Amino acid sequence: MWNHKAWPGRFLPQPLPAKERLRAYAGWCNAVEGNTTFYATPTRATVETWAQQTDPDFRFVVKLPKVVTHERRFAGVETEMRAFLDAIEPLGERAVLWTQLPASFSPLDIDALGRFLRRLPVGLRRAVEVRHLDFFTNARAETLLEGTLDDTHAEWIPFDTEVLFQSPPTSEGEAEAWAKKPRTPRRTRALTDRPVVRYLGRDADEETVEGWRPWTEIVAGWLNEGRSPTFFLHTPNNDDAPALARRFHDDVRALVPDLDPLPEPEPVEPATLF
Repeated sequence: MWNHKAWPGRFLPQPLPAKERLRAYAGWCNAVEGNTTFYATPTRATVETWAQQTDPDFRFVVKLPKVVTHERRFAGVETEMRAFLDAIEPLGERAVLWTQLPASFSPLDIDALGRFLRRLPVGLRRAVEVRHLDFFTNARAETLLEGTLDDTHAEWIPFDTEVLFQSPPTSEGEAEAWAKKPRTPRRTRALTDRPVVRYLGRDADEETVEGWRPWTEIVAGWLNEGRSPTFFLHTPNNDDAPALARRFHDDVRALVPDLDPLPEPEPVEPATLF
């Protein structure tokens, strides 16, 4: 995510070598989603550079490979998981394993999820994102999933898309998001001391800000309970996401003054001819 094409020259210095972009991004935010790991497991050497570019308290929520979650549904994935866990080992306790499941993964598949989660290394944080509507609308299915996650010390990641779907799309990016993103009810219950939330707003900043208002109260409440949440903020184009993330953090700090401020980003010098 730190390689988003709209950020160099706005949020990140330009030009900047690829191996330094995460370091610059970490001046804006203190956590990142590892979406690229869904498509290919990085080399251990690559992950070592991620660890070197970030502070010890920086968080990585890294998505499991699609061969594990979508293609094989946890069956016969020992080789792939050994390679993946070895690759991300340099991140240590900063890593959260993000199991994102397809909408076709239903309550009937819960046993497979439970067996998989129980086989993960002890002490490795794990979180699960589901998209099948029954988990949100059927009390029995919700209880079944919560019980499985509780037994395996896993968090349930809500993906809040309510503001996106509250009115028809007004841009190409919003239309694409309408076609691809799940339309599930907002979920606000945390299961562990490290809740993780994914929030998707609109391309209009003020609509995004208005849509996150309930979350500032919820996140503040978690902090006051002694939890340590991670909140990821997206828009369909993500062009302003770093600035919006800091704005959300400021809104939460207004409710929880003891919350540490985010780091100061590197200055971005205007482009010159010489």
